[in-house]
Amino acid sequence: MTRGDGYLWKETYDGATVAFIILGASLVFFMVPGLGFLYSGLARRKSALSLIWAVLTATLVGMLQWYFWGYSLAFSSSAKDNKFIGNLDSFGFRNVYGGDPETYTTYPEIAFASFQMMFLCVTLSIIAGATAERGRLLPHMVFLFIFATVVYCPIAYWVWAPGGWCYQWGVLDWAGGGPVEILSAVAGFVYSYFLGRRRENLLINFRPHNVSMVTLGTSILWFGWLLFNAATSLEPNLRSVYAFMNTNISAVLGGMTWCLIDFRLEQKWSTVGLCSGIICGLVAATPSSGCITLYGSVIQGIVAGVVCNFATKIKYYLKVDDALDLLAEHGIAGVVGLIFNALFAADWVIGMDGVTRHRGGWLTHNYKQMYIQIAYIAAVSGYCAVVTAIICFVIDKIPGLQLRVDEQAERNGMDEDQIGEFAYDYVEIRRDYYQWGVDTDNNYTTANGISTDDDDTEEDAEATANKTKPTYNTQNNHTEANQESSNEDYSDLSSNIDHNVTTEKVTALNQ
Repeated sequence: MTRGDGYLWKETYDGATVAFIILGASLVFFMVPGLGFLYSGLARRKSALSLIWAVLTATLVGMLQWYFWGYSLAFSSSAKDNKFIGNLDSFGFRNVYGGDPETYTTYPEIAFASFQMMFLCVTLSIIAGATAERGRLLPHMVFLFIFATVVYCPIAYWVWAPGGWCYQWGVLDWAGGGPVEILSAVAGFVYSYFLGRRRENLLINFRPHNVSMVTLGTSILWFGWLLFNAATSLEPNLRSVYAFMNTNISAVLGGMTWCLIDFRLEQKWSTVGLCSGIICGLVAATPSSGCITLYGSVIQGIVAGVVCNFATKIKYYLKVDDALDLLAEHGIAGVVGLIFNALFAADWVIGMDGVTRHRGGWLTHNYKQMYIQIAYIAAVSGYCAVVTAIICFVIDKIPGLQLRVDEQAERNGMDEDQIGEFAYDYVEIRRDYYQWGVDTDNNYTTANGISTDDDDTEEDAEATANKTKPTYNTQNNHTEANQESSNEDYSDLSSNIDHNVTTEKVTALNQ
């Protein structure tokens, strides 16, 4: 639009509705740092900052892609005859202002576009967890831009745009069980497959380095998720409030169920387990919170907690190092929510917005909804898996864009290799300690023969230093030096390692 005559807009919108959408978009954006804190806490300390960086840059990539052509491909209003993807009529947000007066009566189109942009940002931020502790960041940014274009935008168009084939077929997906949850989980799992397993031993026993950050991240996610689901109605109405309550119920039952299962096995209450269950309940509520009954959410939360807890073992059977359990907590939970739409969706719940008509699911005798939901899940999962694999394969073959770091960089940690900064100062201090050694009571020589010109890694320096350290005796009486080694050197190893084993044996395991 090019004008120079002091044009004034005459369109008026409902102020409460516009504020509701903008507030919803803001809280969905607030989920991004929540994901960053969650992922950082779940990782080891030497890669804690890199995951926060990956999540934030995923958001930057998402916003750029959405403005560039993402919104046009996903929601172009002039592509109603195309059932697969939109067109480029709104390239660069061209003419995305107030929108069609017949469609956008109470809020402008740009408010809707901004709200949907945050959904893409959250999706890409979830996928960023796949890079944990071994993925290079630049290739991942390239991957995310391409993924948003050829995977997210088509599937968002399928289910949310009036011309999409899933929309016309009657698929029930309230806030993104397919485009957000299943897509992020499948893409993250495939990306993890191409990255391969982390090289360090005893992978199954690696523990989160900061459970407090895990709890903080989960709390922020829960807070943002409330309007992630409620504001999907785009107007403050009865359906948005119902979705708000369904989200809470599902999260509560998911968290309690997962925590009880873990307690049965460990006889201890797990904070990480509680947070994992809450997230599974929230994910399951994403496609269903605006469709199913409240008691349906009670059952859904319990089922999501049980199924997703046991689904964490899938990665071991498939031998894929899904470091942050994206498949179990987002993919499987998203499937649970979509299936519950077929079982417990009610026409009177869907009609609470005063606009949408749908026969619901089995609860209201619409039995064909089950195969519609299953076909939708299969189509989204299959398309995402195949296209993501192709993208990863091609990018990994491009010189300079290899997806994975080398072995030495992995041992040093992603913070040092990819960021050059650390989440904690003592990580850098500890690295220098083992690189240079300590001259105390003649037990350590300076650098133990290792200089900065050598190519030895931190672990090599540590192993060399350990050759002159005292070992554990049979009475478990630790010397001061050994106590420090026990507390710091191998904090990532399983606590089940017998304390009678010598330091040399632990070092051998770590290599």
